[in-house]
Amino acid sequence: MASKGPDGGYRLGAGTRLPPLLFDDAQAVALVIALKVATTSGAGIEEAAARALTTVEQVMPARLRHRIANLHVTAVERPATRPAPEADSTVLMTLGAAVHARETLRFDYLSASASASGSRSAPGAGGDSTDVPPSRRVEPHHLVTWGARWYLVAWDLDRGDWRVFRADRITPRTPTGPGFVPRELPGGDVAAFVAGRFQGADGSGDWPCRGEVILGLPASVVAPHVHDGVVEEFGPHRCRLVLGSWSWPALAAAFGRFDADIEVVGPAELREAFARLARRYGAAATAPSSHR
Repeated sequence: MASKGPDGGYRLGAGTRLPPLLFDDAQAVALVIALKVATTSGAGIEEAAARALTTVEQVMPARLRHRIANLHVTAVERPATRPAPEADSTVLMTLGAAVHARETLRFDYLSASASASGSRSAPGAGGDSTDVPPSRRVEPHHLVTWGARWYLVAWDLDRGDWRVFRADRITPRTPTGPGFVPRELPGGDVAAFVAGRFQGADGSGDWPCRGEVILGLPASVVAPHVHDGVVEEFGPHRCRLVLGSWSWPALAAAFGRFDADIEVVGPAELREAFARLARRYGAAATAPSSHR
């Protein structure tokens, strides 16, 4: 039986169930977005967050269920070095819907300098500024989280190239444009693509050796121990891991530290490095000790 708590809330007795919780539309959307991010947070709550997300989606009213179903998020793990600006949930829902529907998107995009100064200016001819940020026309493909920020991965129609846009700088225009046929992302994988775009942004450059494996561990177990790689869920008890190192043997050893079954995706140099280490480790395990 539930009774009034000390601060006016619920006090639950042993064996009782949670009372019904009431959310408005904005709260419901915020809850789903938070749970989607929490499933790859690396904070030890991933399994519980996934179960909670399933429960919440099942009881959503139809008008919200269809909107939320369009929000597909890829979480790319990276340590956050500074507080990230908030992306408006309405903007995220608009971007997610455009990605899901494969519809051309138009939006105003605030430049990095304007965002830092708090102004909404854009460079014009001769370095002049206007009050309207530059407009973009893109084919949106993926909505991504990276280092606690939200990004849109899209094909820029005016520039004829792939671009990664920060969601907190986007102001969508309506209506959306015509539908499009999805393009093949360079490398075919959004997590590796985004990581590659940001790799070396601090001047460190990319690793000379980079490889990909499937580990027999959940992403939630691996992610807290990966600081400059990419972790992606690959089933209930498996994950895809992309790492870099200075040499192929060192890279193979880095994958082996997780003490799990490993399936090498590529490249061939990584597979050969695993074979060399296997021979060395096998010899070390069977060779008699000379220090007795």
